[in-house]
Amino acid sequence: MSSTSHESMPQSTSDSIVPQLGMGLYVHVPFCATKCPYCDFNTYQGIETLLEPYLEALVAELQLWGQVLSRPKVNTVFLGGGTPSYLPEHHLPRIFEIINSSFELKEYAEITVEANPDDLQPSNCAALLRTGVNRLSIGIQSMDDVLLELLGRRHNSSQAIDAVKAAQDAGFTNINLDLMYGLPGQSMRQWQETLQGVTSLNPQHLSLYALTPEEGTPLHQWLKEGSVPQPDSDLAADMYQGAREHLARAGFHHYEISNWSLTGCQALHNLGYWRNLPYLGVGPGAHSRLGAYRFWDVSSPRNYLDKVAQWQKSQPEPFTHLDQTALRSASPVDNWEHISPEIDCSEMMILGLRLLDGMDLGEASARVGEDLESVFGKQIEELTSMGLLERYNGVLRLTSKTYLKANQVFTRFVG
Repeated sequence: MSSTSHESMPQSTSDSIVPQLGMGLYVHVPFCATKCPYCDFNTYQGIETLLEPYLEALVAELQLWGQVLSRPKVNTVFLGGGTPSYLPEHHLPRIFEIINSSFELKEYAEITVEANPDDLQPSNCAALLRTGVNRLSIGIQSMDDVLLELLGRRHNSSQAIDAVKAAQDAGFTNINLDLMYGLPGQSMRQWQETLQGVTSLNPQHLSLYALTPEEGTPLHQWLKEGSVPQPDSDLAADMYQGAREHLARAGFHHYEISNWSLTGCQALHNLGYWRNLPYLGVGPGAHSRLGAYRFWDVSSPRNYLDKVAQWQKSQPEPFTHLDQTALRSASPVDNWEHISPEIDCSEMMILGLRLLDGMDLGEASARVGEDLESVFGKQIEELTSMGLLERYNGVLRLTSKTYLKANQVFTRFVG
C-alpha cells in the first residue's frame, strides 16, 4: 500500500466523491482465447475455468461500489479487456442488470463493448443491442492477412468485413474500428489499402495506434532477436500523415491525437479521460480516479476473486468521504496514489492538450481550482514561441506539426 499518509488532509463530503455530473464506469474483462504477441495488458488465455467465478465476483464488486458510493450517477460504460465479446452469452445481461440496479445510469448513456471480429455474428450482435450496448469497438488492426498473422490475430480481413456488416445489419450505428500502423515489414501500400478498406465500411469512429513493442512481450523478444524486422519510425510518421489526409477527405474529424470521428460520434467515455473527469474501474487490474485519489484493483484474476469475497463479507457501509481508510477497506483495491493539486494541474494540461480542438484554460482552471495560466505561464510562452502550441479562438492547442512529437510538450508540464 501507499507509504505516504494523507489522513490529516481535509476530507471531502460524500457528494464530492462522485460529482453530481457523474462519472465513467470501466469494466475489465481479463479473458482472451489467445493472447496477441504485442499485448502487455492484464489479460490471460487458458483460464476459462474462472469465467463463472469471475462473473460472480464482478457483479459483487459492482454492487459493493454502488453501495459504498450511494448509487452514483454513471454517464458512460466501457467494457474492455481482454475480449469482452469472448464472454459467454449470459454474462453481459447479468453485468448490465447489476450496473442498472447499483448505479444511476444516465438515460441514453454511451455503452461500449470491445469485440474481436471473429466473435461477432448476426445473432450475438442482436443480443448485444438487446442488452443495451449501443457502441462497438472492433479490433480490426489491419486489412492485410499477412500482417494479421504476424500480430497473432485470430481473424482475417474477410472476417473483419463480415463482422462490421453483421453489426450494422443488426442495427449498430456507432462503431469504432481499431487499426495499427508502423508494423514490422508493413509497407505504405498495405497501410493505404487498409485505410481504404475500413473507410469503405462506413464506421463512425477510427482509432489509429502506432505499434509500441512493450518489453516482456513476445514481439519485443522477436525484434530483439532479429526474427522480425524493426519497424521504420520515419515510415510510421509518413503513415500517420497519410492517414490524416485520407480521413479528412473521407469526412472524419481528427479530434484527438490517435482518434477520428464523424460529426457527433466522438468517444464520450474516452473524452472523460482526456478531460480529467472521474471514473471507476472494476475487475482485475482496473484503474479508477475518484475524489483526490487514483487507485487500482489487484491484477491476478484468482486473487481478485478472493479479495471481492473478503470485501463482501465485511458488509461495508456507505463512504462518507474517500481517504486511505476507505480505500483500505475496499479489499480488491491493491494500491493507490493521492492526487496532489500539482499533479492535478499537470494532468489537466497533459490530457487536455491531447484534444486537438484545444483546451479552454479558464474552464480547466475552474475544475482544478488553480489558475493554469499562472501556474504554467512560462511553459506555455516558451512552447508557443517554439511553434509547438498556439492560441486559437480562445483555446490553447497543439500545432499540427506537433502531433507526432506531443510528448515534447507534455513533459514540460510534469513537475
